[in-house]
Amino acid sequence: MTRIVLFSDFGAEGPYLGQMHAVLQQQAPGTPVIDLLSNAPSGNPRLSAYLLAALRHYLPAHSIFLSVVDPGVGGPRAPVVVQADGQYFVGPDNGLFNTVAAQTQSIQCWEIDWRPRHCSMSFHGRDLFAPVAAGLATGNAAGMLQQGQLTGTEDWPTDLPALIYFDHYGNAMTGLRYSEAFAGRKLRIAGKMVLSQADTFCALPAGQAFWYNNSIGLLEIAINQGSAREQLQLQPGMPVELL
Repeated sequence: MTRIVLFSDFGAEGPYLGQMHAVLQQQAPGTPVIDLLSNAPSGNPRLSAYLLAALRHYLPAHSIFLSVVDPGVGGPRAPVVVQADGQYFVGPDNGLFNTVAAQTQSIQCWEIDWRPRHCSMSFHGRDLFAPVAAGLATGNAAGMLQQGQLTGTEDWPTDLPALIYFDHYGNAMTGLRYSEAFAGRKLRIAGKMVLSQADTFCALPAGQAFWYNNSIGLLEIAINQGSAREQLQLQPGMPVELL
């Protein structure tokens, strides 16, 4: 079954997600819509790209990722549709889909050359990307696309040794995918703090900081019963290094 998966930095509050849902319900009635993430790294498609690439593996083929982290909305960046491993990604060509491309053997890319009668310069998610995602879901997107290619994919790293996302608990995800070769190694943050690995939170006393293989296969930094973001004063983009 086709499903549309929303990934954005819109935040859960405000009118933006609701307006996206309204377009999808009107133009692709009956298609399931999943709110995967609405607090992607704000205005940062590069960091968001590594989070999207990790999360996509938990959705089946034929999923359509309506993905909007778009600080250049209204500017020259192209609107695109990317196909990778049977999944589709609709959004801006600003690096948001480059990690998916770097981690996939082969991709297809189309530029969206369709425009609606009214298209806000500041809300392409509602006016451009959502109708195209609905068109893909209903089989009516053929006239909306022309062959294209992603930009900026040359030398794009498959993994990013940096902090990319903080969850509700203050845990810090990195852009590094876990490998068995990392077991037992220490992780250095911003050239200063050094943390050991643990498999579970309860393996350590309360207040102890550590790194672990998280539920979507990324290295993550946490404090048992505490906020790593607050207590370690972590920031998005901080570099990390396995020792």
